[in-house]
Amino acid sequence: MTAPTPLSSLSSALADVVARTAPAVVSVHSHRSRATGFVWKDGLIVTADEALADEGEVEIGLPDGSRAAATIAGRDHTTDIALLRAEIATAPLKLTATVPPLGALAIVVATSRETPSAALGMVSASGSGWRSLRGGEIDARIELDVRLRESQQGGVALDASGEAFGMAVLGPRRVLVIPTATIERVAAQLEVRGRIARGYLGLGLQPVRLDDGVGAMVMNVDKAGPSAAAGIRQGDVIVAVNDQKLSGVRALSRTLGPSSVGAVVDVAARRGGEPVSFKVTVGERPEA
Repeated sequence: MTAPTPLSSLSSALADVVARTAPAVVSVHSHRSRATGFVWKDGLIVTADEALADEGEVEIGLPDGSRAAATIAGRDHTTDIALLRAEIATAPLKLTATVPPLGALAIVVATSRETPSAALGMVSASGSGWRSLRGGEIDARIELDVRLRESQQGGVALDASGEAFGMAVLGPRRVLVIPTATIERVAAQLEVRGRIARGYLGLGLQPVRLDDGVGAMVMNVDKAGPSAAAGIRQGDVIVAVNDQKLSGVRALSRTLGPSSVGAVVDVAARRGGEPVSFKVTVGERPEA
């Protein structure tokens, strides 16, 4: 009998890691879109929001070839996390909060053409938390040097020991991993509320250039919103929030995350060229 080589031992170990994870990985069918998901809790599947259609029925494809109807329990565009409900008996996948180091091997277990798939790569970036272009708070920046198809979005990212550390998604130019900490935080809120609370000022803003920096002109005010209650009017120009000079409208919007709801902020503005100030209690953004 031929003795195992280091390469054959590695190959067997990787195959074993994939085999242990694959039973909790499912395909997600929505309208004309195909993606991957994994069982997060009993009857609850996490998948990539970007790959989930905005309308039509949703089905889950199980590893044994069967299918089950699913409903959308909630979705968060800013973190690319969606939560589905389905009556399935598949055991949940255990996630680890450990963030893999730069250069570590990573395996993505997903589905392709409704069958299990796997891809091997390397952690090409591993760093601190960041904000997505849509303003979502991602707890760690993890990038993978691996190629994935559209249908593999929502697959599980594993380290070399088989620990699942997040969900693989397609970024603008690279494969990103939404880490466990973000999944646990967002999915838990989606399970209970079906949505993620976002801060709301009740203002329509337009960036303007000022002699001493950047401002945001109030173009419209929600009469039932928190800014109207504080006395802010159309035509006011906001120049600072909590004594921090405004760097732009987008930067202001990004401060209105879930933790901002209920906070009182000091808003400095100009009205007819004269300074005015307001205390605004951040509300919760109404559902679209």
